Amino acid sequence: MEKLQTKVTLRKLRVAPRKVRLLIDLIRGMQVNKAIAQLQISSKHSSEPVLKLLKSAIANAKHNHQIKPETLVIKVAFVDGGETLHRWTPKAMGRATPIRKRTSHITLVLEGEVDEKLAKKKIKEKTKGNKENEAKENVKDAEVEEIKGEKVN
Repeated sequence: MEKLQTKVTLRKLRVAPRKVRLLIDLIRGMQVNKAIAQLQISSKHSSEPVLKLLKSAIANAKHNHQIKPETLVIKVAFVDGGETLHRWTPKAMGRATPIRKRTSHITLVLEGEVDEKLAKKKIKEKTKGNKENEAKENVKDAEVEEIKGEKVN
């Protein structure tokens, strides 16, 4: 069986990378079903966007690459720091201290086996559409030749 990968990225998540890495380290290498269960019971604030990203990756793998969802495994998962919003909080005697509101970029790469039935069905649909287009083009060519004055058999 052929194995394919699909990659998804969530950018500018308004949670610090340090906090998101706790969850990502937990689900790295897991099968997607187990990872979904783990994220659903997690009390971390960042579990919701990570779960949404994982479900999106599964849907993309199934629709775009015809990968069986039950064979998907989280092959690569990492978190990078994004933009930092700089704010100030007032302190005593006219001073101010900085607040850094950090953002995260999350990347997941899923790997799984191709579903042969879906892949063949998708190929048939594509070739069927091409044959219909060819027939339409032939009719248009014949009409153009008739307009020019040449008769077509």
